Amino acid sequence: MVSAAPRLRQGGCRFLRSGGTLQGIPPLKVFMPALSPTMEEGNLVKWLKKEGEVVNAGDALCEIETDKAVVTLESSDDGVLAKIVMEEGSKNVRLGTLIALLVDEGEDWKQVEIPTDSDGPPQHAATVTPTQPEVTLPGKVDHRQGKLGVRLSPAARHILDTHGIDWSSVVPTGPRGIITKEDALKMLGQKGQSMAAERAPPPPLPSSPPLAPHPAETSKAPQAAPTTAAHPRPLVPPLSVPGQPPTQGSFSEIPASNIRRVIAKRLTESKSTVPHAYATTDCDLAAVLKLRKELAKDDIKVSVNDFIIKVTAATLKQMPEVNVTWDGEGPRQLNSIDISVAVATERGLITPIIRDAAAKGVQEIAASAKALAKKARDGKLLPEEYQGGSFSISNLGMFGISEFVAVINPPQACILAVGTSRSELRLGEDEEGNPKLQQQQLMRVTLSSDGRVVDDELASKFLKFFKANLENPAICALH
Repeated sequence: MVSAAPRLRQGGCRFLRSGGTLQGIPPLKVFMPALSPTMEEGNLVKWLKKEGEVVNAGDALCEIETDKAVVTLESSDDGVLAKIVMEEGSKNVRLGTLIALLVDEGEDWKQVEIPTDSDGPPQHAATVTPTQPEVTLPGKVDHRQGKLGVRLSPAARHILDTHGIDWSSVVPTGPRGIITKEDALKMLGQKGQSMAAERAPPPPLPSSPPLAPHPAETSKAPQAAPTTAAHPRPLVPPLSVPGQPPTQGSFSEIPASNIRRVIAKRLTESKSTVPHAYATTDCDLAAVLKLRKELAKDDIKVSVNDFIIKVTAATLKQMPEVNVTWDGEGPRQLNSIDISVAVATERGLITPIIRDAAAKGVQEIAASAKALAKKARDGKLLPEEYQGGSFSISNLGMFGISEFVAVINPPQACILAVGTSRSELRLGEDEEGNPKLQQQQLMRVTLSSDGRVVDDELASKFLKFFKANLENPAICALH
């Protein structure tokens, strides 16, 4: 019997019962699910159950790093975790890859075998740690499996594929003829030495000793080594070889996480497809700082950024024409004001969302922002906590940045870049109208807007209202 197609629920997935049987009863297949709309592959961070452990529906099965956050995968069936196919640390596991097998309670889970049939989503190779089961590639005979293949560890496979090395030329030294990581590194070192030898200039012929340079030539600036057709100068610096001292101009590759790749892709798409326009203004924070002190007396702790979020939401309520997104063909005005707040994490920048911010007071916004920021840094955000949003805020003032411009987060139309505050003396008036030098605490903000839906006039009007609201926060901050 084969169940319906995999069905994803909140934080969990539906498993398939199919494939190689155990005492006549087929095991339940657990596949890598899609835990976000843009997810194409995931990293298996941690297994929360062990082989042989009973699993009930709703139990946390494992932690998976998507392109946005680390999400806990819950079981939707009862049974026993019989086989972990993808171990902890498995990287870039494609959607639909078999990651585990479950059997019914009472079955001999130790005798389960990985199904070899084609039911369900296909299995894909994954880059995992060196201690994981070996991967088989076509080309040589694997007598144990009785089919064409060569056995090599995933780490070795990653090294060979990354550097374009023919795996058939590697001499295996692992048990049962497995190509190990050390075998791959050794071959990589040999390849690096051979490339260096090819790039070395040929030695001079014995019959043609080098001539002494003319005295006038010795005063000239040193010239680059000549190149010949047989020995062209490489256009790319050589890759550093593990275990060898670095050579001049060499480099080391840095693996990119799923989140980093998605960030790079979205930023490139945004700057290349969205016509960015920028507008900047200075805001006086004197009233905000005064109100913060008054609230602190009542043990209400809020930050300047919490006021900025609230004031932004209030301004969008005044100007709903800015609370829009671009759907590819035209603008869509949103009914709810949802503010995305940029949070820096070890995995990259992520923007948790404060929903319906215009209806919240500044104290409620402060509590929501603090809780979401912690979940973002811990990698525990749920998909609905970072997907969507109508307007973004990025505050680098806490890092001492005085002014910057931010990249729009499509399909949103705007993002507000907030700098640090600074003290300035400006000419003002006293109570009698006489000129007087006054010290102001100014903060510079820059609005990046999508010119297709928010033109320069609309952006300027938004900043005008934002400035007025921020300089009079008592009007909107607590409502």
